[in-house]
Amino acid sequence: MANKKEKRGLGRGLSALMADIEPVEVRRGGNTGLEGGERQVPISRVRANPDQPRKTFDEQELRELSRSIAEKGIIQPLIVRPDPSQPNQFQIVAGERRWRAAQLAKVDSVPVLVRALDDLEVLEIAIIENIQRADLNPVDEAASYQQLMDKFGHTQEKLSEALGKSRSHIANMLRLLGLPEPILGLLRGGNLSTGHARALITAPNQLDLAREVIAKGLSVRQTEALVKRAAQPKKEKKAAPVKDADTRSLEVDLSANLGMKVAIAHRDGSENGAVTIKYKTFDELDEICRILSITHSAGSK
Repeated sequence: MANKKEKRGLGRGLSALMADIEPVEVRRGGNTGLEGGERQVPISRVRANPDQPRKTFDEQELRELSRSIAEKGIIQPLIVRPDPSQPNQFQIVAGERRWRAAQLAKVDSVPVLVRALDDLEVLEIAIIENIQRADLNPVDEAASYQQLMDKFGHTQEKLSEALGKSRSHIANMLRLLGLPEPILGLLRGGNLSTGHARALITAPNQLDLAREVIAKGLSVRQTEALVKRAAQPKKEKKAAPVKDADTRSLEVDLSANLGMKVAIAHRDGSENGAVTIKYKTFDELDEICRILSITHSAGSK
């Protein structure tokens, strides 16, 4: 009875999530590929699936799970298959997190259910199991979607229907894979949220902005505003015209005589320009007015 329940949950349940993939029983002419019920095998005979889409495991959570396993054992068995490359060994199909925690707990054996599955079936089950986990980090989730599309030729619409995820969610997650690896590392580690990363996709200098976001603790909305400002073309400042030696010398003489800063802006190719006198106090302004008044009075006589 237990075997039949497991067959429905694994052989048909996960595979049938993808409508165009026939259940294992049908493809094998009625052979479910079951290799018996739950059994205990030495943990040394079990190894991880090298194509496991989940690459990141939280160390704190593994330690907590290992303490639970040391006290109460593994409640849910691992799903394994005979290792195709090593006789008398098993390869994990589902349950690598429990296996890792069991190693930390230093247990001698683990409960398993052995299934005869080919490489594509193993990949399919591993990907879907991981996608359905709520704590899968955004990068691994996006990579899982990409693997399903690459290996099984599924469209985003097909994934949306099969996994119960909106098409926009899948599309947005896939776009994250276009970010440079350093930012993906920050996303895996939880330093950046999915919203922050999505805002950085169109940024011109993504890594610099990502570091600024983290350093300043910016919200997603603030990050979007930061990216928008960074994308705006910067106004180039016009270089100040180079003054000839005579003009600079005249500026120095006038500044010394007046005791104030004097600047001369002469227009090249013409005989006109502007003289700017900068004052710091009203007394200096009064002095400028006095000098100009004396000059004006002397000129009208």
